[in-house]
Amino acid sequence: MSLDLIAYGAFFLTMALTFAIMCLGLNIQWGQTGLFNVGIAAFVAIGAYVSALLTTPDAADRLGGFGLPIAVGWLGAAFAAGLAAWLVGALTIRLRSDYLAIATFGVAVSVQLSVLNLQPLTGGPFGIGFIPRPFASLAGDPLSFGLANLALMAGVVLALYLALEHLAKSPWGRVLRAIREDETAAQALGKRPIRFRLQAFTIGGAIMGLAGAAQGHFIGFIAPDNYLPVLTFQVWAMLIVGGSGNNRGAILGAVLVWGLWALSAAGVSAFVPPEQQARAAALQIVLIGVALCLILILRPRGILGERSALAALAKRRVSTPKE
Repeated sequence: MSLDLIAYGAFFLTMALTFAIMCLGLNIQWGQTGLFNVGIAAFVAIGAYVSALLTTPDAADRLGGFGLPIAVGWLGAAFAAGLAAWLVGALTIRLRSDYLAIATFGVAVSVQLSVLNLQPLTGGPFGIGFIPRPFASLAGDPLSFGLANLALMAGVVLALYLALEHLAKSPWGRVLRAIREDETAAQALGKRPIRFRLQAFTIGGAIMGLAGAAQGHFIGFIAPDNYLPVLTFQVWAMLIVGGSGNNRGAILGAVLVWGLWALSAAGVSAFVPPEQQARAAALQIVLIGVALCLILILRPRGILGERSALAALAKRRVSTPKE
């Protein structure tokens, strides 16, 4: 195996893990709580732009550029996206299913148009460049640079996974699942569904903002075109393929769907004439749609979907010895 192939594999997995972070955030909102958020791109964009403004050097054509450390930018991104999610949730969290989806989609469009037109702050259609990259001193060696970034992203994903698994098994996580299954019953037991739904929406939004910051710093450049509705479609496809309600499924789905996206892009570049590649790029979405349909037919809960409560209870009864 050549060193160039290993370097590309590290790049591929690093990008996939940034999407895995987005999926983990969506899994709290949808998989654990049943919140139909179609504004993922908005919170990812907020995180990316806030971190970029905090960490980039001073620029004459826009505000910001404070030159702070990358860690400060990532924390600021998570806080800003979480605050935005809290504000959006405070206004919309009482909406149900498709009504919440419409509201969050409107937020995503508003954010995308804002970063496109607020040129003194966001750079407008030209975006923001010169974003500091982790391990920039290793940039001259693609293999070392790729492996170092992969190790960093793997550490972030692992830490998030362990924290979210702990939350899912805690009383707080059990309340979220109770609200998802039967909100009226949870309310009858003395729980406050609105408060728990808002908490889950806020935490999920903060995680998405962290993902946007991590992705922006890894690439070194962000622009409004990175946060179109297709990003939301990608993340939803990843979670459904991997398995909603399961954090391991969210990570697996991100890697698989991003792999399909990358392979289809390579296929278009290799087999489609250059003048037709712009149109043929739509085949990427078609392939993901076909894969999504197959998963829903063959494994409706996803590859590593959450077990149903009845199945878990039945397994527990079978494994328990009779007296």
